[in-house]
Amino acid sequence: MPGMLLEVKDLQTSFMTKSGVVPAVNRVSFHVAKGETLCIVGESGSGKSVTSLSIIGLVNQPGKVVGGEIVLEGCNLLELKPKEMRKIRGNEISMIFQEPMTSLNPVFTIGSQISESLRTHTGLSKQEAKARSIEMLKLVGISHPEKVIHYFPHQLSGGMRQRVMIASALSCHPKLLIADEPTTALDVTIQAQIMDLIGQLSGTLEMGVIWITHDLGVVAEMADRVAVMYAGEIVEEAYTVDLFDRPLHPYTIGLMHSLPRMDGYQEELYSIPGTVPHMSKLPKGCAFQSRCPVATTRCMLDKPKLEQVEAGHVVRCFYPGAKGEVL
Repeated sequence: MPGMLLEVKDLQTSFMTKSGVVPAVNRVSFHVAKGETLCIVGESGSGKSVTSLSIIGLVNQPGKVVGGEIVLEGCNLLELKPKEMRKIRGNEISMIFQEPMTSLNPVFTIGSQISESLRTHTGLSKQEAKARSIEMLKLVGISHPEKVIHYFPHQLSGGMRQRVMIASALSCHPKLLIADEPTTALDVTIQAQIMDLIGQLSGTLEMGVIWITHDLGVVAEMADRVAVMYAGEIVEEAYTVDLFDRPLHPYTIGLMHSLPRMDGYQEELYSIPGTVPHMSKLPKGCAFQSRCPVATTRCMLDKPKLEQVEAGHVVRCFYPGAKGEVL
């Protein structure tokens, strides 16, 4: 497909536990074009982060990718040897993690950690890598970057550490950037700056972006398309404008109704009843059945397929668009 950067096909990632196999990601498929931003949204435990770790090859034991394909510009990443994958990770695919202290090495300076990635993947000299590191720290809004490169992670605030992670991830100008809740620790001003920066780089470098979030405000600002995940599956996918105008899955509708309204008085903020089912104890039919206001016996017995209802808009539901009295 022209302009296609990443295609994920029937991805399955499971965790082998004492109580049995837990399917954290169950036959997930989506694509990302060059210069496009896909937001993956859903509650905690829906499989968003495991999907991203599967793409970049960082699922640790007892987890394992057990099926599907992850194709980056014609190359199936699941067929690569670990050494070959290391060349791609950090260069062609970069990832920003939600918690920077789990990603930054506490015994090395900020500058050495950014420079190491640059020298490994781009062949820059020590001085060139240092200059690029300072340039990237400036881009993400860090004051006095020529001093900060000599700091250790513990000498920085949480927000500054997160910006360092973003600078490091963008330093090699990757083809694909995976951002897992990257602005959670930042104040709204810096959050807006980072979102603008990633948006600009996506356009100028034709960098594809997978942005993982539970914040629908970020989705509205960043996404070209949105994939809604629930219980390890994509339950709805659409262009951003279409999803906000016409959400079709009851779960997506519930998420939209959970947002505070700015156009009038709201007596009580709506919340979706219940919780995400444990992945080892999924019901026979639709995974959302116990929380759904329009569920029927059919939903309890049969599992709906992801089907297209209009151009670019797919949904996993027997009754797309049905809102029920609760909503």
